[in-house]
Amino acid sequence: MTDDVIKNPDIFAESRCAGYGDDSPIAAFATSPGNSALTLIRCSGNGSIELVSSLFSSNKLLNALGSTVVHGRIVKLGETIDEVLVSVFRAPKSYTGEDSLDICCHGGLSVGKAVMTVLNETGFRGALPGEFTFRAFMNGKIDLTRSESVMELVSAKTETGRKRAVSRLSGSLEKEIREIKNQLVQVLASAEIYLDYSDDEVSADNKEEINGTLPNRGIAINALSRLEKLSATWRMERVYQEGVTLVIAGRPNAGKSSLFNLLLKEDRSIVTEIPGTTRDWIEAWVSIDGIPVRLIDTAGLRETSDSVEKIGVDRSLNLLKEADIVLYLIDGMGSGEREAGNWEEEINSEIAGIRNVRDIKSVLILWSKCDLNPPPDKFTSLDCAPICVSAKTGAGLDELYAAIIETIKKLAAGGSDFQLFDNGCAALGTARQKKLVDAACRALEDALAMTEQEKNEPLDLIAPLLREAVNALGEITGEVSTADILEEMFSKFCVGK
Repeated sequence: MTDDVIKNPDIFAESRCAGYGDDSPIAAFATSPGNSALTLIRCSGNGSIELVSSLFSSNKLLNALGSTVVHGRIVKLGETIDEVLVSVFRAPKSYTGEDSLDICCHGGLSVGKAVMTVLNETGFRGALPGEFTFRAFMNGKIDLTRSESVMELVSAKTETGRKRAVSRLSGSLEKEIREIKNQLVQVLASAEIYLDYSDDEVSADNKEEINGTLPNRGIAINALSRLEKLSATWRMERVYQEGVTLVIAGRPNAGKSSLFNLLLKEDRSIVTEIPGTTRDWIEAWVSIDGIPVRLIDTAGLRETSDSVEKIGVDRSLNLLKEADIVLYLIDGMGSGEREAGNWEEEINSEIAGIRNVRDIKSVLILWSKCDLNPPPDKFTSLDCAPICVSAKTGAGLDELYAAIIETIKKLAAGGSDFQLFDNGCAALGTARQKKLVDAACRALEDALAMTEQEKNEPLDLIAPLLREAVNALGEITGEVSTADILEEMFSKFCVGK
């Protein structure tokens, strides 16, 4: 966080029509009111310290230094509303760059609402979604990549997701974007210098450069390589943010619910020896190697005359189509047909049925109950090797986790080479960033293509493409932005952020 305040007055003015962009006092709950020990109310804006001081039980708050905490009471017409602790932040050394306060009240539904009511009556208006972070951006405290990482952090589903969001909040992406942008500015500046001088003012040694060869072309190529690597990070970052849907399927009594409970590490699904116990699907979120996984247990797949069970089967088939990954369980104990020697034919029929529903590439075949009956050698005659698991003993669980992670990586790769980036590496955090990086890539690719020897295009056609790439990167950090883009982005934030 910087101490300087850098406002963009034009965007501020354009944003006022929607309520964003002014410096009036605003207040909002930073925590949800409810049965908790504490409730936090955030205040910010011009005159906010004076307004809260008018409700305070002493003059200590009005004279408090920045980054200090003051104890006292919120009072209205002689009535004590609550005993509070107030954290004071004076401009520009605050999150928003304005005078700000965090009022720590007692928890409960009524206390926080009572304090908020008197704040509104005193002159504070309710903050819009993301308005505190909007002000932080407009006052030069954070760039847009850090602003977006705030909501990434709030919505992180796993510890790994949190760490990756914190990395962007700490400036890893901003630093990478600015470095690449500076490279392109250097290339663009060199090109425009040549364009600014007439042929008579340029030495003969530089004639060839003017007639089609891009100055600092090697720097442009390096910038393009960095942008392409950055673009590739979005595939896995989206997985860490949004997660994947993993559906457990199979015939009745194949051990689906037992596996569901094992992966979830709690008894959520009912498990009995009666086939068809699970009539409807049940879901829960789990973390597998830091990736959020929406785990779904489904009804057994079979032909049935039971109308209720049939609804469950139909829903299971629909979930198979929507799933990112399917764990298809084959009952290792087998059925009467398998005991009679028809097990291979039955298994082939089951797998063929799954192939009719979805692409087999994202289906992992599991041989369940392997502690009771390992797969016969003949099973290797099938074109898919099973993963042997036992929900009772936990056997095969490490192998299953490894297979799930590998499948997720393949899905994220989209058919291309995939690299899992470390938390400290710069990576894209939103679809907006991905779109703009790709736009910069396309412009830079076109510019470099024009410098190929067979084309030898003039620099006055190449320079606008370089400028387009520079502007796209500037839009990522917010150096190039408009009021409607900012309003759309910050309106998706939660109130109080």
